[in-house]
Amino acid sequence: MKESSGPGAFRRTVQRGLRAWPAALLLAVIIILALPAAWLVSPAFVGPPPAATPVVPAWQQLPATLSARQGLSPLSESASVPLPSAVAAQLDAFLTPDGGGSFTGLVQDALTGQVLFDRGGSESRIPASNMKLLTAVAALRAIGPDHRFSTKVLAGSHANEVVLTGGGDVLLGAGESAPNEVMSHAGLATLANATVNALQATGTTGELKVLVDDSLFTGPTLNPAWADGDVAAGEVAPLYPLALNSARFDPAVTTGPRPQDSARTAAEAFAAQLKAAGATAGLTVVAGVERYTAPSGDGPPAEEPAVLAEVQSATVGQQVDLMLQTSDNYLAEVLGRMAAAAAGEPASNDGATVAVRAQLADLGIPTDTMRVADVSGLALANQVSARQFVEVVGAITTGTDTRLRAALDGFPVAGLTGTLDTRFGDDATARGAGLVRAKTGTLNSVIALSGYVVDADGRLLVFSFIGNGLAPGAAGNPEALDRAATALAGCGCR
Repeated sequence: MKESSGPGAFRRTVQRGLRAWPAALLLAVIIILALPAAWLVSPAFVGPPPAATPVVPAWQQLPATLSARQGLSPLSESASVPLPSAVAAQLDAFLTPDGGGSFTGLVQDALTGQVLFDRGGSESRIPASNMKLLTAVAALRAIGPDHRFSTKVLAGSHANEVVLTGGGDVLLGAGESAPNEVMSHAGLATLANATVNALQATGTTGELKVLVDDSLFTGPTLNPAWADGDVAAGEVAPLYPLALNSARFDPAVTTGPRPQDSARTAAEAFAAQLKAAGATAGLTVVAGVERYTAPSGDGPPAEEPAVLAEVQSATVGQQVDLMLQTSDNYLAEVLGRMAAAAAGEPASNDGATVAVRAQLADLGIPTDTMRVADVSGLALANQVSARQFVEVVGAITTGTDTRLRAALDGFPVAGLTGTLDTRFGDDATARGAGLVRAKTGTLNSVIALSGYVVDADGRLLVFSFIGNGLAPGAAGNPEALDRAATALAGCGCR
């Protein structure tokens, strides 16, 4: 049907237009909003190509060659050997005692053996803890740097008896073994747990009795050459082939009273760990620890007791380094006795001194003028020359017996480690910090320093300075030795 015209038709047309307006308006708004968005994103599709990769500055690039070495020259056989007269001029100015006494000393070029300085170098002197250098050589040669001492638990001769047996490890810890440590490398808690496991495997239950076998060492537990005052002050303690913390109550406290029976102390700590470990396994522990007595020789030989559990120490090389770094008297004496045992000598005071002399003589170091009263340096009866110490340090650094290289890390580093950590800190000696490596020695009127240094030209020098008859506690004496060693470190000396 044909639509009509007139006012009604016009009204209907306007109404249709109004109804269509909202849709048109919405479309217009969408277009208006879309235009800026399209403008923003369009460069990603139609924009210019990306800029070229920027050039990396030279200082950010990997080096084509290594930088020139700074600091000390490397050790070299072609480096100039210092002139003896120049070395003497340097050292004579420093080796002056503070308040009495005298210094002897000797400096040698390690590679050629040429003596560069000699002030009474062949004169026998009280060396204090420099004696530990001799003990280090004896232990590394007689026992070997890779050897470990075993602490074992053996089945006793009676039922439900266990025997804690010392094998020379006096660095035992009371807790779990600490494989990354030297002290406490072997732990009694670990040993106790392994013992309980072994007893469970055999069906053992009930009450256990703990015995301790410390028969490896013989003779007096204290060296008669030691002063009673040094023992009372805790400088050393009676010697046994097993101990906690190098015969200290606390490994962090290295002065003051010590256990007077370190074997029994260790056995009591083991018994406590065994009691804790056995609580859930039907095992209890008798209170108190007794010493093991071997069966008499009458009758047929007894069978070898079964080994129930075992823990092993840090290596002898690691123990030597700890002994030198901390100047541990107890550990030094034990290593001396273990060197004697390894050489077939009695593991006693006398056996240790014999073993040290024998190993030095076998190394080609003359011992006819040497007197060895102990192997830690506490005894005032020791007599060793600076020349003999230089030969020992030379054997460690450049000698043909490469087992001795294990002792190199044991030398304290000036201003940084061990017994030299608080020295070489003033203006006169700071140039030697980090460069001088030397074993210290200190008694009431004795001071010593023996070690090695690479001089400014790259030459390896070995040295020993020993002061005797000094004024006790005089601050100038250790400083004199430190200044002398610092002079060697900076030596161009031509």
